[in-house]
Amino acid sequence: MVYKFVVLSDENESFIREFEFLDTHTLLDFHYALQDELEFDKSQMASFFTATDNWEKEEEFTLLDMGTGFPTMESAILEDVIFRKNQKLLYIFDFFNERCLLIEYVGETQEDAGKDLPACTNAKGIPPKQVIFSSKSSNNVYSNLVVSDDYEEDTGEIDDLFINEDDDDALSDFADFDSINEEEEE
Repeated sequence: MVYKFVVLSDENESFIREFEFLDTHTLLDFHYALQDELEFDKSQMASFFTATDNWEKEEEFTLLDMGTGFPTMESAILEDVIFRKNQKLLYIFDFFNERCLLIEYVGETQEDAGKDLPACTNAKGIPPKQVIFSSKSSNNVYSNLVVSDDYEEDTGEIDDLFINEDDDDALSDFADFDSINEEEEE
């Protein structure tokens, strides 16, 4: 049997992907199909969750065995995970920002011997970026961090950023590590 799924993003209403899988494929196969179709970095963590009709998380299926007792994507066969029409899944692809794709099982059809599966059968819209760096949280210590590879000639030495010239006397005891060791031995 061939299972049909619709994949949506709550970040972009024009984004839609439709996939077909054999009922014997796993969630790991689904993961790889999504990664390939959306051109995501395969080194990033991801998880599937079964979801309620209101998109609330239920059972988690992890990419790797985390030793937590959760089943892995590799062990989750679609015919065992999908048990009703309109079954919902969440695909968490950005854990730090809790971003996900909304997946809904929309039906099944008979297998066509000439068709390679899994397959993306419909693609519209631009996929969401896999990882975003956001300062949504007011607790984010690095929200004002500016990273630049521009070098300015008039910047001081790196030590000047951390130690004032007045602090040099306080650090003079540490200039000679041998004298520290001698004091400890006495």
